[in-house]
Amino acid sequence: MLNPIEGEIFYVDKPLGDTSFTVVKRVRGVLRKHLHVKHLKVGHAGTLDPLATGVLIVCTGHQTKRIDELQAGIKEYVAHLRLGATTPSFDLETQVDATYPWEHITREQVERVLQEQFTGAIEQVPPAFSACKVDGKPAYKLARKGHDVAIKAKQLVIDDIELLQCGLPAEPTLVIKVVCSKGTYIRALARDIGMALNSGAHLTALRRTRINDVTVDRCETMDTLIARLEEEDYVSPDQAEQERLERERQENKRRAAAIKARRNNTKNQTTTTK
Repeated sequence: MLNPIEGEIFYVDKPLGDTSFTVVKRVRGVLRKHLHVKHLKVGHAGTLDPLATGVLIVCTGHQTKRIDELQAGIKEYVAHLRLGATTPSFDLETQVDATYPWEHITREQVERVLQEQFTGAIEQVPPAFSACKVDGKPAYKLARKGHDVAIKAKQLVIDDIELLQCGLPAEPTLVIKVVCSKGTYIRALARDIGMALNSGAHLTALRRTRINDVTVDRCETMDTLIARLEEEDYVSPDQAEQERLERERQENKRRAAAIKARRNNTKNQTTTTK
């Protein structure tokens, strides 16, 4: 039986086009219906852009307290880049705004740039089309209204970056695998790689393949998860509360016994010393 109030963790393969909040909203809606409650904590550990797919961890109930812990882990992505053109959002959300020569770029040059400039601790300026806060507002809301958005560079760590496919010299396309720390914007990485190659670049596809030990092959599709949640049995809110109170009573008893044991031990040591 599922106990969403006490807390469950679901591993979702986020579909293309959905926001991370859309996934949370759908899960919350199904759980609230089956539990007959108006309010239920549901959140995700690490945002994925609508045009990205892959691992999204969804937590419910008391497990939402683990969100910071879960999203702080190592992440792995497979990213598709197109050289020679940029977009304001650094991906396909917006139209190409500038084109650049790319014929001078070789596979060897790409591999060298990736290893020398994009491995280890690096500085990165997040995209204007991102959830970073500027004057208390998400940057993307300002950017979509045409405002200039100034975001400070952040330090992050790229543990590994690997060129998986290279379309050069026939096509200006790259596929890379990136293993990185929390806070890495792969769209911004595409921008910076293009600049480092004396050209431009933007992201054409992105898939998160891992968060810590949660790999994409362990994830359910959105439709599969929703169908499963519709068929599951649930611990009722009243039962969940009773179980919580019983656990608290047992924990309090354990703590009281531990305190008593420490006091007895201290008393015995004092008696022995005298």
